[in-house]
Amino acid sequence: MADDRVADDRVADDRITSDLVAGDRAADDRVVGDDAILGSAAEEWLEIGLAVGPADRAGAEAWGRRACSGCWWWAFERVAVVTERPVALHRDNLGRLHHGDGPALSYSDGFGMHVWRGMPIPPEVAEVLPRLTVERIRAEGNAEVRRVMLEYFGFDRYLRESQAIRVHEDETGVLWRVELPGDEPLVMVEVVNSTPEPDGTRRTYFLRVPPRTVRAREGVAWTFSVTEEEYAPLAQT
Repeated sequence: MADDRVADDRVADDRITSDLVAGDRAADDRVVGDDAILGSAAEEWLEIGLAVGPADRAGAEAWGRRACSGCWWWAFERVAVVTERPVALHRDNLGRLHHGDGPALSYSDGFGMHVWRGMPIPPEVAEVLPRLTVERIRAEGNAEVRRVMLEYFGFDRYLRESQAIRVHEDETGVLWRVELPGDEPLVMVEVVNSTPEPDGTRRTYFLRVPPRTVRAREGVAWTFSVTEEEYAPLAQT
């Protein structure tokens, strides 16, 4: 009897697998990514629905109802898996998940993801970002996480507080360098905007350049994808 039950279970598993595969094939004209169908992200379907004829409007309205009531979902022959819409969703100007003060994506059940410019970061790292110090950044062993910390902390602030070395200075700016444990050095050119602000002041910018850079002009030229010899602007703005 036990063997019969095991055999029945295997048959049932095979039937479910077959159904899911069949469902995948039936729906693959509507799926994106890993077989996930657009839910609340289906704005383009809703826009199309406004332009179609009466015969197709019912289908477009169905997409609209799905978009209002759910997010990503997977449709199979006998089963559908539907996810709730997030209660918070934060992106940067490039559309990547990004948030420096709490989860970039969170749901009503408490699940959330901390993300910095598209890169997921552990919650414990996200929690320490507002309290970062030069020592904490230096102690971080993961190079990618350290990059996130540097961006949050501010490259210019890190240079100031870590006693960076002034490598070179000329009419284009000042070249700074500071060593990073287990990583390539942080090398940046400090430049002053040629165009004054409305109050007459001029803003200072820090441009990260390759670690091999040894002259300020060389670094500024690199940001324009030209060599130091080719860099000869007629006017600066």
